[in-house]
Amino acid sequence: MGQSHRRVAAGAALLALLPAALTGCGLAGLGDSGSGSGSAGQQKAPAEEAAAKSRERVQAYLDAMAAKDVDAGRSQLCAPAQPSFDAAATGPNGDFADHFTVPEATITDVRSGAHGQEVSTAVTVAVGSHKATRPLLFTVTRSGADWCIAGETPGGNTPEPAVTP
Repeated sequence: MGQSHRRVAAGAALLALLPAALTGCGLAGLGDSGSGSGSAGQQKAPAEEAAAKSRERVQAYLDAMAAKDVDAGRSQLCAPAQPSFDAAATGPNGDFADHFTVPEATITDVRSGAHGQEVSTAVTVAVGSHKATRPLLFTVTRSGADWCIAGETPGGNTPEPAVTP
């Protein structure tokens, strides 16, 4: 019977110390949606930074595309994406092809995705008097201390509704 009593006492002591241990690890309060201080406030800043940096990178790329500045466009890409960019950028279907212009390019949505920040755009391409607007989705990731475009695919996300406080 003494053995059973010690197990119960040890279990009670463990449960009593668990909240203090979790607080020390930063795990307590993960479900808090209260005052906005503590871990909830700290996690908001990195998310806002990620969205802002991703928007900046993609806007710089869109500006480079409109200006036909291949070097400026290349500099927005992550190193692994640069060789394929070099091979295709000025080709017939490349973003920097000579036969078309980009009169308008707009960022329509920025959100977290499975592989980084997803930045949706609407890019208007003109060839002579013919214009077409197409959605492009850019994936932006963190590379060391900086951000870069890791990928570009046709399509995009529908803009999320604005949240009003």
